[in-house]
Amino acid sequence: MITGSTRLFGIVADPIAQVRTPEVLNAYFDKQGLDAVLVPLHIGAAQLAVAFDVFRALKNLGGFIVTVPHKTAAVDLCDEVSAAAREIGAVNTVRREPDGRLVGDMFDGRGFVAGLKAEGLDPAGRRALLVGAGGAAAAIAFALAEVGVGRLTIANRTRARAEELASRVSRFYPAIQVEAGDADPTSHDLIVNSTSLGMKTGDAMPFDTELLQPEQIVAEIIMKPEMTAMLRQATLRGCVVQAGRHMLDHQARLMGEFMTRVS
Repeated sequence: MITGSTRLFGIVADPIAQVRTPEVLNAYFDKQGLDAVLVPLHIGAAQLAVAFDVFRALKNLGGFIVTVPHKTAAVDLCDEVSAAAREIGAVNTVRREPDGRLVGDMFDGRGFVAGLKAEGLDPAGRRALLVGAGGAAAAIAFALAEVGVGRLTIANRTRARAEELASRVSRFYPAIQVEAGDADPTSHDLIVNSTSLGMKTGDAMPFDTELLQPEQIVAEIIMKPEMTAMLRQATLRGCVVQAGRHMLDHQARLMGEFMTRVS
């Protein structure tokens, strides 16, 4: 039941139909007994700055989730971001303070690693290939380095972005071997697609799935469809697969606690 005192929350994305966050966060609010609702907000890049100004003015807005393609731009649009989000260069959760200030943080990486561990797929010591170098990819790269992967290769369509991200992670975690490379899953134990490829029917594969070998772990961050074409191909080749919902399910509590906390 939505009333005049219901606290509003949202998720900002473009496109928006693929998001699962409203289902997961509204279930969290219900479990916590909160008079709150989270709704999808379809906002394009050109209108994002204006939207943030509107959010500052909405006194009954508690916060919002930020996803593709706005996570990187959100860093500079917030009034304050955590040290981790600043280092990663992306924000995926924003809390509106009582005075209207917007405070951002990043939970993608922590949620992704927690999801792997919950399935018995601890990434520590594994040779990981991360495809993509956007906001979510950066968060995952830092989280994988934090838990001690054996080696991390970052591949991106624009090589310079992969090199830049690899350099940042290396500066923060000098003991971890991090490098920019090709999207070739050969000689890797864990392959992660952190791009948007797979959301739409007919999308190209993020890498050549015919190179996959049995027992490799292939992970996805896309929420819908849950079983992307990449994951279907990986399953056929005998790989262990991890759907994108695991990342969201395990960071939902962190995002919910962050947005509903009043500092």
